[in-house]
Amino acid sequence: MNSTTNDSVEPLRAFVAQCHQAMAEHADEAAQLAAIKPALKTLLAQPDWLPASHMKPRDDRYAQYPLYVAADNSLSVVSFVWKSGQWTPIHDHTVWGIIGVYKGVERTEVYEERDGAMVCTRTIDGQPGEVGAVSPSIGDVHKVGNVSDDTAISIHVYGGNIGLIERHVFEQDGTPKSFVSGYEPAPVLVPAA
Repeated sequence: MNSTTNDSVEPLRAFVAQCHQAMAEHADEAAQLAAIKPALKTLLAQPDWLPASHMKPRDDRYAQYPLYVAADNSLSVVSFVWKSGQWTPIHDHTVWGIIGVYKGVERTEVYEERDGAMVCTRTIDGQPGEVGAVSPSIGDVHKVGNVSDDTAISIHVYGGNIGLIERHVFEQDGTPKSFVSGYEPAPVLVPAA
């Protein structure tokens, strides 16, 4: 299927509505994350809702496709697509995020700055259907890569428009450099309400 008909994006549309409801009902970040995580697990379990246009890897680096961006930039849902062996640099987010693996195996290496060096403190291999969270309050400095033999895809939900937010990449010595990620040219699948 993988086309952008109303029926094929309905699971995404329902998920976006659940995210907005969770954000409206809960002012507390932890409560928002707790409400959105199971909704993302449900979305990941649905077949054929992610169109081919948002599953295409790039040769030079991972791809970041917008699925939904709220009109007020308070929420974004993005598909990340990785060829085998592609990695992000060490980076942060500056907002909360929930990440779920749709396809493949994604390795997350969590970092902390210690004595003038970025040190990996934990490694997590995310399998299809698994969901995790990041935020400045619970830790959001990591790097992520595809350790599968094939393409990996993950769905990311952020408490802001991640394509416009100024964030940081980190050198091994902890030196930050600002960046704004932007998005791949692709249609937003669920229009902002």
